[in-house]
Amino acid sequence: MEEMNYLRCEFAAVSKNEALARAIVASFLVGLDPTVDELTDLKTAVSEAVTNSVIHGYGNIGEVFGERKAGGEMPVVEMICRSEGRKAVVTVKDRGCGIKNIEEARQPLFTSAPQLERSGLGFSIMESFCDSLEVYSEPGKGTEVILTKVFGNQTEV
Repeated sequence: MEEMNYLRCEFAAVSKNEALARAIVASFLVGLDPTVDELTDLKTAVSEAVTNSVIHGYGNIGEVFGERKAGGEMPVVEMICRSEGRKAVVTVKDRGCGIKNIEEARQPLFTSAPQLERSGLGFSIMESFCDSLEVYSEPGKGTEVILTKVFGNQTEV
């Protein structure tokens, strides 16, 4: 039987927590014995997902420590890491503004924040570094990004 593991955490939606998310993922997945390249790929994809939550999901409102959304709620990013055998699944969720058109948002060079000089490659990067990428979103309720990566020679997702 394949070994399974699970971790759920929540952190403030601030850019500096991208590094925290990468460190959490790396620590959690070290038991799967990934190569440096495999781990770097997944950490990069996670960083992009967290960045999207902070910049696009909350419009950078979390950048001032302690600033809260209307209603007093602190903007947060939730990250869930699961492993099953050699497969890792990382889910990054926010309760931000959501995405109006997921298909459009996944197009290379599309950005909803051109004033911030964003490149619009976040989803393309996530897709290129993972075996699968799923995006679920509802305007006004938030976004969920699911990144799947299989370590080693296994090709099954």
